Amino acid sequence: MQTLTTPRLTLRPWQPDDADAVLDIYSRWDVMRYVGTTPRVLEHRDEALARVAAWAEVDDGTHGVWAVVPREDDGAGLPDGAPVGTILLKSIPASGTGDPLQPSGDTEIGWHFHPAAWGRGYASEAASAVLAHAFARGLDRVVAVTHPDNAASQAVCRRIGMTPRGRTDAYYGVTCELFDVTAAEGVRAARPA
Repeated sequence: MQTLTTPRLTLRPWQPDDADAVLDIYSRWDVMRYVGTTPRVLEHRDEALARVAAWAEVDDGTHGVWAVVPREDDGAGLPDGAPVGTILLKSIPASGTGDPLQPSGDTEIGWHFHPAAWGRGYASEAASAVLAHAFARGLDRVVAVTHPDNAASQAVCRRIGMTPRGRTDAYYGVTCELFDVTAAEGVRAARPA
């Protein structure tokens, strides 16, 4: 997986050594409350290790799941060099009855951040870099779906130039807000906060 850099961030593959950071981020209800059809927090380090292993399988040179690491101490109170969030670019499953759900043919961008990193513009900055990567690798369109109540993620979608398309039940078997952006529309570079 290609490491990406922005003025303030390094986006790199998650490693097994990051399991404690994964557990710290994904054990928090305020992070997980809008994630998945039945949100749940991680409770054990072995769950974090399993998640890192699953994320590694997404990497195909275009798609991937990156750890977001500030390039300098940002005063968030997290350990220097520790990931503060996740940015993902992956195939999004279509709604349906199968288990697992089948691919939709679309590519999704998404993000999850430690609450200490919220409000710093990291999601917008990282997502802009990943969209630029996606379009440079030949993708024509990227979608984002959010829980209808997740105003913060919807704001990130708008800041990075994604267009709101309304509610849909086409993905994950749930109703969500759909956003998209095409390569022709380009990427609106997010300004650091």
